[in-house]
Amino acid sequence: MAGRREKPRPAEVRPPQRLRPWQIRERCFNVRRRGLDPVEIRAFLHQVADELTVAQTALVAVQEENVRIKNALRAWQSAQSANHRYR
Repeated sequence: MAGRREKPRPAEVRPPQRLRPWQIRERCFNVRRRGLDPVEIRAFLHQVADELTVAQTALVAVQEENVRIKNALRAWQSAQSANHRYR
């Protein structure tokens, strides 16, 4: 279309950086006159950081298992291909 403007493209699109458990534990908030209980906030942030640690550990384990399964599949496919080639 003639009158349409294209959206400007960013020079580089970066994926968002992973939030690390230590970043959650060390996060600070401004204190207001009638703000939230800082002890409660800190306890919640530690709970979230612990759960994030568990999730990230599980993700690494799943990724490693995925690589192992893919390698086993490739080996099996190669063996099957070699068996059928010479019949």
